[in-house]
Amino acid sequence: MPQVIELEIGGMTCASCASRIEKKLNRLDGVTATVNYATEKARATVPGSVTAADLIAVVEKTGYTASEPVTEPVVASTARDPLRDRLLVSAVLSLPVIVLAMVPAWQFDYWQWLSLVLASPVVVYGGWPFHRAAFVNLRHGAATMDTLVSVGTLAAYGWSLWALFLGDAGMPGMTHPFSLTASAGDAIYLEAAAGVTTFLLAGRYLEARAKRHAGDALRALLELGAKTVTVLPSGSREEREIPAAELRVGDHFLVRPGEKVATDGVVIDGASALDLSLLTGESVPVEVRPGDPVTGATVNAGGRLVVRATKVGADTQLAQMARLVEDAQNGKAAVQRLADRISAVFVPVVIALAAGTLGFWLGTGRDTTAAFTAAVAVLIIACPCALGLATPTALLVGTGRGAQLGILIRGVEALESTRRVDTIVLDKTGTVTTGRMSVVAIVPTTGITDDELLRLAGAVESASEHPLGRAVAATANERFTLPPVTDFLATAGVGVRGRVDGVLVEVATGTPPTDLPTARLAPVADPAADRLSPGADSATVRLAPGADSATVRLAPVALSAADSATVRLPAAGRPAAATWIEVRVDGEARGWLALADAVRPSSATAITALRRLGLEPMLVTGDNPAVAQAVAAEVGIDQVFAGVLPAGKVDVVKRLQANGRSVAMVGDGVNDAAALAQSDLGLAMGAGTDVAIQASDLTLVRDDLTAAVDAVRLSRRTLGIIRGNLFWAFAYNVAALPLAAAGLLNPMIAGAAMALSSVFVVLNSLRLRRFAPR
Repeated sequence: MPQVIELEIGGMTCASCASRIEKKLNRLDGVTATVNYATEKARATVPGSVTAADLIAVVEKTGYTASEPVTEPVVASTARDPLRDRLLVSAVLSLPVIVLAMVPAWQFDYWQWLSLVLASPVVVYGGWPFHRAAFVNLRHGAATMDTLVSVGTLAAYGWSLWALFLGDAGMPGMTHPFSLTASAGDAIYLEAAAGVTTFLLAGRYLEARAKRHAGDALRALLELGAKTVTVLPSGSREEREIPAAELRVGDHFLVRPGEKVATDGVVIDGASALDLSLLTGESVPVEVRPGDPVTGATVNAGGRLVVRATKVGADTQLAQMARLVEDAQNGKAAVQRLADRISAVFVPVVIALAAGTLGFWLGTGRDTTAAFTAAVAVLIIACPCALGLATPTALLVGTGRGAQLGILIRGVEALESTRRVDTIVLDKTGTVTTGRMSVVAIVPTTGITDDELLRLAGAVESASEHPLGRAVAATANERFTLPPVTDFLATAGVGVRGRVDGVLVEVATGTPPTDLPTARLAPVADPAADRLSPGADSATVRLAPGADSATVRLAPVALSAADSATVRLPAAGRPAAATWIEVRVDGEARGWLALADAVRPSSATAITALRRLGLEPMLVTGDNPAVAQAVAAEVGIDQVFAGVLPAGKVDVVKRLQANGRSVAMVGDGVNDAAALAQSDLGLAMGAGTDVAIQASDLTLVRDDLTAAVDAVRLSRRTLGIIRGNLFWAFAYNVAALPLAAAGLLNPMIAGAAMALSSVFVVLNSLRLRRFAPR
């Protein structure tokens, strides 16, 4: 049975290191591995016969260190940073050497010997990481970026020693001008040896800091969870505080106002509002009551809650989010794999090019010093660090920022898919709509009020488990304290009945006759809508989904003495999207309630934004055509596939693909999983099923269709940053190598340019931290 093993890799200094390790691991039978230079991790899919120890042994034989990831929390170290110390010492000693070399007027007698004294510790101590890595690679018959740096700086230092001790460069009063190009005559290159070492140390230090910032979002995500939790032992009111890691499924725990929910669970007592912004980026708190699910790491913004744990540890939504983000950061774009292959052969090619440059200059009778300068510049300018950082740093920042906004990107393949898609197929229930039925209209008969009809129906349905019944009860619960029900009886396929306040109440499916009084809007209507302005005698009335009437409030200056008027559609225009139920009291019909799956308030806005991104929206649903068309018309979708079974959704996607379309699919249910997997880009709503989420490329933790818009925008922006990074990394090497070979680059300038190219790639990737949702 294949398994996935992750390792932390030590000792990597460039992309070619990661490429070598990856190649060695993939030579094992049945092993498929990727090594990420930016995250310093390896991820391998291996057969059951291969263990982590086998992989570690291969990595160590390649000349690097490896270990299994530490699962315990890592305590921040207060020790000094060795890289920073090495950089500071090198910078202090290099500065006088560089200044003396660049300003001939300051070159006093024996200045060159002072430069030697100052530069030697920099080349030996400061450059030790490069020399050590180059030696280790040489023992294993390999060459990396460190080989180029080590050979280049030691060559410059060795040439300077030869010129000082065996040439004329050590004579008192010796001076030489600083040049941006290759120099001729008795020149020394101590400033190049020291300056290149310092610049590369600075580049590596800044790169390490930037990579740490790039991973801040993931680390913050991992640290969101509560550290301790107050549990309520079974059968006891005694509160006991324990580490959150010790919680078990079924445990009851307390969440006080201001505290984090310790793990995923279900509310069993209390009511409150939860702040989900840490997980979803959504700033509006969500109300929860007994029976509602809650997610670990969300913050209790209101009352006291008692929660029963349903998922702990690696099964929680927070842990799954972190795992998805980490998995995504291990991916490689197709263009990055090409860059990795180039990096693997790049160093030997550069060494050969440097030797060829030296031979060409000498063979054409040019000055030996200038020939040597050009060859060293070629060695130093060509280091392929920027190529190796182009994809992983952008992925680190992009996926981390996505996690902060409730968008989980499964891998770099998903990013590449967002660029191609031109059609987006949307499931209706739970995606365009809320997925929850609610009362949208009330039609009472003469002699009973809207409130009384809803109160009686809600009281009976509060004992029911049917989805329509729960919807009626939930709507009534928001307005009244419901009376108890006795003699309750539910008959499958018929309805429910029970006694409320001494009367027999029956609720069953039914359609109101056309000659009833006007239906009045349920309390879900927007109170700010449909107002007659002063002096007006008409208004355009907006009806809530499924309603056939609305109450219009009249302005005080209106001619009518009434303060409101009811406007209705004719009976024939009543919406087919609503499901009607009949309420009977003591055997007599007293009214009807209309229920509908309300469209999400943001769906129409999201559809408009998707069109602006170049995606044509289509609706697919198992509901009947009338319902589907009503919802599509409300949100602005033109093409609808209705009455479609789960297998039919797959067929819809296949037909669109056969017609040359690249299809994205958004869904949330088990019945959407196959279509999500078939589509070119699958987006699963986070409130949906685990099956749908596992079949998707992007998971939208924020339960809102506008998250799909942000997901496409972020994915395209991240892919754009990756491509920009790779372009500039390639362009830099393509442009710089000919200049160096032609003698147009001083080695010190070449070293600074190489270090800055890597820093540029990382800083360019960090721009994604500023990505904001629309």
